[in-house]
Amino acid sequence: MRLKLVLLAATAAVAAPTVVLAQAAAPKTPPAAKPAEAPVAVESVTVTGSTDGLRTSIDRRSYSVANDLGATTGSISDALRNVPSVEVDVQGNVSLRGDPNVTIMIDGKPSGMFNGDGRGDALLQMSAGSIDRVEVMTNPSAAYRPDGTGGVINLVTKKVQRPGKSATVRANIGADGRYNGGVSGSYRAGKLALSGEASLRHDAQEMDQESDRARFDPISGKFLESRQSSVSDSTGDGANLRAGVEYDLDAKTRISGEVRRRGMKYESDSKELFAGKDAAGTVTRAYDRDSNSAFERTNTSVSADWRRQFKGTDHELVADIEYEVTDFARDLTAFTDNRPGADTYEAARFGVEQTRTDLKVDYTRPLADQAKLKTGFELEGSSNDYDNYGARGPTAGALVVDPSLTNQFLYDQTVAAAYATYERPFGAFTAQAGLRLEQVDIETNQVTGGIKGGSDYFKAYPSLYLGYELNETQQLTASYSLRVQRPQAQDLNPFRVYQDPFNFRAGNPDLKPQETHSYEVGWQRRSGPTYYLVTAYYRESFKGVTDVVRDLGGGVLLTTRANLAESRNGGLEFVANGRLTPKITYNVSGNVYWNEIDATSLGFAEPRSGTSLGGRANVNWQATPKDFFQVNAFMMGKRLTPQGYREPSGMINLGYRRKVNDKLSLVVTAQDVAGTFKEEVVIDTPTLRDRSKRNMNIGAVFIGLTYTFGGAGPRQREPAFDFDAGAGPVG
Repeated sequence: MRLKLVLLAATAAVAAPTVVLAQAAAPKTPPAAKPAEAPVAVESVTVTGSTDGLRTSIDRRSYSVANDLGATTGSISDALRNVPSVEVDVQGNVSLRGDPNVTIMIDGKPSGMFNGDGRGDALLQMSAGSIDRVEVMTNPSAAYRPDGTGGVINLVTKKVQRPGKSATVRANIGADGRYNGGVSGSYRAGKLALSGEASLRHDAQEMDQESDRARFDPISGKFLESRQSSVSDSTGDGANLRAGVEYDLDAKTRISGEVRRRGMKYESDSKELFAGKDAAGTVTRAYDRDSNSAFERTNTSVSADWRRQFKGTDHELVADIEYEVTDFARDLTAFTDNRPGADTYEAARFGVEQTRTDLKVDYTRPLADQAKLKTGFELEGSSNDYDNYGARGPTAGALVVDPSLTNQFLYDQTVAAAYATYERPFGAFTAQAGLRLEQVDIETNQVTGGIKGGSDYFKAYPSLYLGYELNETQQLTASYSLRVQRPQAQDLNPFRVYQDPFNFRAGNPDLKPQETHSYEVGWQRRSGPTYYLVTAYYRESFKGVTDVVRDLGGGVLLTTRANLAESRNGGLEFVANGRLTPKITYNVSGNVYWNEIDATSLGFAEPRSGTSLGGRANVNWQATPKDFFQVNAFMMGKRLTPQGYREPSGMINLGYRRKVNDKLSLVVTAQDVAGTFKEEVVIDTPTLRDRSKRNMNIGAVFIGLTYTFGGAGPRQREPAFDFDAGAGPVG
């Protein structure tokens, strides 16, 4: 391991003097523009598209949400549901082309808010009003972290674009007491730019779910049936605060800083019913359970950037440091009326505190023949402290700590990385090759059980991108990258975490990282407002990490994690955008997806495979210069899982915007108007059968107002893309 660390340190050390040498060797060029006007370095080959629509390059696609009315009044989940390649289920869990292992970032930086337990809840609760664009990278280059076998989704927030003062106020109100709103403002004058934002979202949800199970009983040779159902009412609040500052030390140097605070809290009252039968079909065990739970998640981050531009376009050095703290807690109190058996009172708590420190340095230098070299290194350290507690008793005042529910688990991870990418055009052909080297060290401590463990490994992650311009409107692309999905901290904790009397969850300390080889080829045609994208992709994964459900007896199920031997998936995706009439535009995308899973270790005789079809459609009608109507719909197809499948589901949304004047707009949206969005998951193994259904009152109507004032100065030049491997964009 020491040799690996030395090699990695040497690579990073080489990058530093390279900066000095590059400055000395840089060819004479005209003086660089001021940072506020200079273009941002882009790790790509060809960029096409307008400010308001789709921007594409060889390694990513960027989708504007400016005209997505659902994003104006809804959550981040609502905005992502209308982005090609992306799927979001009822619980807010995100997948890219069927792969749920996705890294979600904000302005090019990972966030603990969207990592680990409760990440889906955070996406459901956080307002999308501050999001400007969504960048999707299904095959990121070596300049980016290889984490997330599905790829990377970057949420790009609205930036300071005009000199002077500007501000926006938005307020939306919906049915069932729902409301959200926020205010954002900016000030730019000379060398100084200030910006800030505050938003609040209040939501109310009703959810009902039921599960019909049958487990094989080897004694009777029959399947024993049981049924569990529940109804819950939830209310929650989410808040977001941000303050940022930028200052130009001179014409070539900019420093910036930002503070973010995000938080959310949900409270839920639930009523559960359970009935279990014996081999003769007689109910032998039942219970009624009333529970109250509180879910809270907060995230605080502080970051600072330093950017220095040198002579020549795209010639710069960027340093960025960030410190982040994320707290997550779920508290539960419950009363269970057991039949037969004594009544039971219980209290449980699941909590974790995560700290993360990240240091990055990126250097970009143009070379001869329009080539470009990009190098950098990154050091990230994260710590997780999990604290679980449980107590039971005959009365609420006589609870006794239950050792089987009380546990502390510590997890520490350090990732040191260095990378380099080289890009060069050869006439109509362009190539970009990259290599990322990473050393990972992990330490675990199951404090309660006195069990310590850990691992370390060194890995190289290559990437390759090719582009060929057929003509002015058409382009071919091809790419390859090696991706990794590291187990989450809690995935390695073997302690059984209590969820309800018949459901436990535990980690697996023997988990290994999943590795995925990802291949893509694509064709793009663009002519004015019309564009077509077709992409064929194939992925092969080894040591895939997935949920495995095991029967502990008595109707109790344990969900844990396991490395599958191998899985393969591929498909064909298309995106089409154009104009039907001068006033009507459309956007359609679809994905034909095939998946094969080697589940022989789970009791199946042979690998399982299946094909799915999903997609989305959006139609916009600019009826008058002031009236804008929108209809959008999406469908998630049937999807294979290691032990069963997920049934298809979809949603239809409507929207209307009235431009009262240049500063004031009225928006009305209706979500899930047909009431079709739901979740149904089936487990079908030789020893366990389960069909679980979950329905939520996603349907809602919102009425909102947005008022903008100030910002009368000329708009600054926008970068080709909103972020790069370094800090945020200049300008």
